[in-house]
Amino acid sequence: MDIEFIKTRLAPCGLHCGKCFAFIDGDIKNYSNKLKESLGDFDIYAKRFVDLIDEPLFNKYPDFKSLLAYFASAGCAGCRKEQCKLFKDCKVKECHVKQGVDFCFQCSEFPCDHTGFDQHLHQRSIDINKRMKEIGVESYYNEIKDKARY
Repeated sequence: MDIEFIKTRLAPCGLHCGKCFAFIDGDIKNYSNKLKESLGDFDIYAKRFVDLIDEPLFNKYPDFKSLLAYFASAGCAGCRKEQCKLFKDCKVKECHVKQGVDFCFQCSEFPCDHTGFDQHLHQRSIDINKRMKEIGVESYYNEIKDKARY
């Protein structure tokens, strides 16, 4: 697989942008659009199903529809092209450019404390980068490309 393609999917921290709900060409956006299309004008039926099949859960359909529309409207081009939309305090993008590396594990300061991540994400990024260093970026991508991010 082409490393340039992989870098459009994996952020410098190692998170899989391609599986993020905010990613413009990600599974979540694509499946959300397909589900919206499949549901069509389901609003009318959701209201009817509350009584017709005695399921009050369908009263929440407008909230579900709003969330689905949000997922379907994703527009992030990925962390290498713009600021991360999930982690506002992320410092990895500017750091990887400054350090001249594609991934954190390639930096002489890895692991460091200046990612801007909370403790959970910081540890996850370290674990991901250690795995990439161990087996290589392409092998790591192939290992995770079909797994859910969350």
